[in-house]
Amino acid sequence: MTPELIDRVRLRLVDNGSAPDPQAVADAIRAEAGGPVGHAEVLDALRVLRHEFTGVGPLEELLTEQDTTDVLVTAPDEVWVDGPEGLRRTEIRFPDHEAVRRLAQRLALAAGRRLDDAQPYVDGWLPGAGAHGRVRLHAVLPPIAADGTCISLRVLRPAVHDLPALRALGTFDGEASELVSAIVAARLAFLVTGGTGAGKSTLLAAMLGAVDPRERIVSVEDAGELSPAHPQFVRLIARPPNVEGAGEVTLRDLVRQALRMRPDRLVVGEVRGREVCELLTALNTGHDGGACTLHANSPAEVPARLEALAALGGLARDALHSQLAAAVQVVLHMRRTTGGRRQLAEIGVLSRADSGDVRVLPVWQGGAWTKRRVLLAALLEQRGVRPPC
Repeated sequence: MTPELIDRVRLRLVDNGSAPDPQAVADAIRAEAGGPVGHAEVLDALRVLRHEFTGVGPLEELLTEQDTTDVLVTAPDEVWVDGPEGLRRTEIRFPDHEAVRRLAQRLALAAGRRLDDAQPYVDGWLPGAGAHGRVRLHAVLPPIAADGTCISLRVLRPAVHDLPALRALGTFDGEASELVSAIVAARLAFLVTGGTGAGKSTLLAAMLGAVDPRERIVSVEDAGELSPAHPQFVRLIARPPNVEGAGEVTLRDLVRQALRMRPDRLVVGEVRGREVCELLTALNTGHDGGACTLHANSPAEVPARLEALAALGGLARDALHSQLAAAVQVVLHMRRTTGGRRQLAEIGVLSRADSGDVRVLPVWQGGAWTKRRVLLAALLEQRGVRPPC
């Protein structure tokens, strides 16, 4: 199997739009070999090409590391991996820029996407969860990527820790653990905020695992990250459009479907667009204890972040603040430390000012209560839960 034959087989599969299954690869080998090819030769070639077409090449060893969250390729000699200790440069090297481009195109083909000069960027999911969890692919080709092909692989592993496990990992201490449990028991609606990789989904899954087993949870996600230990957890997964642009099922669509599935609690894995309008509406129709995650730098920025997302759905600023004040009570903010540890950094309570604007007031910050702790204590007492403070 020469590099030239591999390139010809790859291009044939891309041109035909074929998935890299054994039959399609065997047909492409026979077509490009330029002569008769026996079954033994085809089997040998398939073994060589399996890694070429369906694997992630030299990046496989990085993805299989248990703590890997991201693998980033920015140049043939610049392969980075992100994990508990932060970004670090690896010893992996590609022969040249063309090798990085070939890998990006192989992965795009495996994800059922097109990546070439006419479509120089791609976003998709690699097939199969495998030993390293679900992997999201993003790649950009030159000249859009000015210094060479860039590949980003995000590893999404099911969030399965419970609250005691997170306490043991140092995510929060014993007092904060009691507080988080009280928020769940009181059926307060909450948002889990933080940056990328801060542990938002992990905390949300742990809190859902603490929900009363008699309650039915219906979750809507873009990717299947949440796997709480709960007997009545129903998960709906969004679907991207196919190569023709058809068949898309959005989070907004699924929130509407979830409301018809008799949920006691409605959960959105991550709010990132206009589906926030449906979520807030749902939480204002008797579905206490709902939750979602949201990218935000701090709890104080949550109202402004939701304003921007709600505007995409046509919800006016005043209406957003009215809905938010009635729908959500608590914000839990996760932060990733410089050492890579994911910690619960702040808990805030939503309060509406005389102007009508919603603010997030900190009640627990940096491991200590603030003078506003009475606000959360009052919310818990109203729901019949004794405050742990």
